Amino acid sequence: MRLIQNMSTIAECTAPEYSVPNRVIKIAVVGGSGVGKTALVVRFLTKRFIGDYERNAGNLYSREVQVDGDQVTIQVQDTPGAEMTDNGISLPDHVTCSIQWANAVVLVYSVTDRRSFELIDQLHQLVIRTGGISVPPVILLANKADLLHMRRVDSEQGPLLAGTLGCSFYEVSASEDYNQVHGAFHRLCCQLSKQQQPPPPAASAVAEKRRSPLIPRPKSPNMQDLKRRFKQALSAKVRTVTSV
Repeated sequence: MRLIQNMSTIAECTAPEYSVPNRVIKIAVVGGSGVGKTALVVRFLTKRFIGDYERNAGNLYSREVQVDGDQVTIQVQDTPGAEMTDNGISLPDHVTCSIQWANAVVLVYSVTDRRSFELIDQLHQLVIRTGGISVPPVILLANKADLLHMRRVDSEQGPLLAGTLGCSFYEVSASEDYNQVHGAFHRLCCQLSKQQQPPPPAASAVAEKRRSPLIPRPKSPNMQDLKRRFKQALSAKVRTVTSV
């Protein structure tokens, strides 16, 4: 399923029929199977919660929104779930390609699934290896916070892990609280939007422009011709007076 509509959860906006192409913010959502990645993406972009989904095939969702007053296009790449095996982490090639494509990565685990939490450190290492010299910003989302009776990851462990990884942390419930989900993605979008804005011109360049001499405005050819004719007429008149 590919969702492309002109709607926004940050601020409603209507794209004109003819407009300058928007800046694009690309986000990849990565995590274990069954942690609620698709539910989080759909909740953020549509405000709706859908409990059951078909197996994640890696869908791309797109919305035109306004972030800090600027109209941008947000593309969110949902990814198939990673799995923990006896030989380490197992994940489709599509996940690595999504990380390379993205401007930012959202790592997701479920507080009801201890193994999904233990995957996060390896997924973060994958982001670092894939990003190379330009590692994308990362945030950590703990989903299903409403399922208190099924919790397997203590609430203190998420912030501790995020501190170790050097990223922001949010504990949310895709099913119960849209504002939590929106807040996490919104802050990330604002951060990316600011990073994508063109830098202001250097002060030295501005000063040099101010010091540059004014280019003289060329004289009108018609005015020059009139002056030439006036001088010729005046010279002829002087010669006539002298001869008399």
